[in-house]
Amino acid sequence: MPCNRHPFKSSAPAKIILLGEHAVVYGMPAIAAPIQSLRAYACAQPSDTMLSIRSVELEKSVAMDAPLPDDSARPMQQLLQIASGHFGVRKPTGNLVIRSDIPFAGGLGSGAAVSAAAIRALAALFGRGIPNEDLNQLVFEMEKIHHGTPSGIDNTVVVYERPVYFERGKDLELLTVERPCHIVIADTGRAAMTREAVGRVRQRYDERQSETEELFLRIGQVVSDARHALECGEQGRLGALMNENHRLLRQLGISSPELDELVDASIAAGAMGAKLSGGGMGGNMIALVDGSTVQAVRRALSLAGAVSVVDFVLN
Repeated sequence: MPCNRHPFKSSAPAKIILLGEHAVVYGMPAIAAPIQSLRAYACAQPSDTMLSIRSVELEKSVAMDAPLPDDSARPMQQLLQIASGHFGVRKPTGNLVIRSDIPFAGGLGSGAAVSAAAIRALAALFGRGIPNEDLNQLVFEMEKIHHGTPSGIDNTVVVYERPVYFERGKDLELLTVERPCHIVIADTGRAAMTREAVGRVRQRYDERQSETEELFLRIGQVVSDARHALECGEQGRLGALMNENHRLLRQLGISSPELDELVDASIAAGAMGAKLSGGGMGGNMIALVDGSTVQAVRRALSLAGAVSVVDFVLN
């Protein structure tokens, strides 16, 4: 990070949705967890000039009240405005640099992680503290800018950095994982635009409401059963529920040939279960494995066309 003089640094993790994406927008539960090894970073440094932000990945910079270089910089500027407004800083100064190791448009919560890291760094720059409850709400405001009608699960997992059982409008429930779960994540290489996928599900809901609600209810039951499996250490059962969740998401129309191929390849290589994770229509899939199969599943996913494969332990 290009920070040298009295910097204020922060970071936030990526996330995966284990089960329940899309149905969670319509009131069903979902389970999600942070990926501590993939993170977004922010560094704020004092200066005498108007508060500005620079994205390393986008290679763009913009000041809080300056003309925009193009529309892609608008969310960056809005982040500065939302944070400054929350802290009541009328004429903020300083420089904020953001970067991320999290793949963009992959369903791993890159936008929420960048927002969380950036707002924490700005809080420190302004000499303020920010409780997780307030940070969660600010990151949710940024999620609405990025995705239109988000469920709120990405910002919640990223801010609290714990596995969660999430239902929109209900109190946050942190999960206890009885047995460590080995998760492999594979990237199709095809961008997953969450806004587009959410819109597709909304169109299906509007056109076939009763049928779509039935799918949501079935996904909700899968998530409830998966919570019990996680908390009781029943990994075989959890894997079977992941497979069922993927089948239901395919019926919703938000899988893709690339995702299905990677799911099938991981199961054939010994994974206990696999599914798309996040918005769908591309992006990433996840597979539940054990210590004896993780390498075989990783190899199979690479051979099946995954552009990157990583694994981590959820505990």
